[in-house]
Amino acid sequence: MPQIDLSSVNPIEMIKGYHARFIHTEHMTLNFLEVEAGAVVPEHSHPHEQVSIVTEGEFELTVAGEPMRFGPGKVIVIPSNVKHSGIAITDCKLLDVFNPVREDYRALSEKK
Repeated sequence: MPQIDLSSVNPIEMIKGYHARFIHTEHMTLNFLEVEAGAVVPEHSHPHEQVSIVTEGEFELTVAGEPMRFGPGKVIVIPSNVKHSGIAITDCKLLDVFNPVREDYRALSEKK
């Protein structure tokens, strides 16, 4: 397995305040995010299963209408096709893992 230096992956501002570094494997996409306090990701859904982990700061994720605040040490699993949205309560860092690969994110990272 090749080793990847995350600092060598250029960040992409996906939406205002969400700076992403993508790593794609054969079956997964890892999205290392740095999010500015107050930045919002609008409600959406996708066919990918998603696991969200906050490594620094505090984030509020609303999944299927249920808001949940979480910080380091908490993991939230979002099933396929379930509507969700979020807001950064503080500046924070997150790791989102998607299965299968997010081809839309792969295309976005290859454009930059």
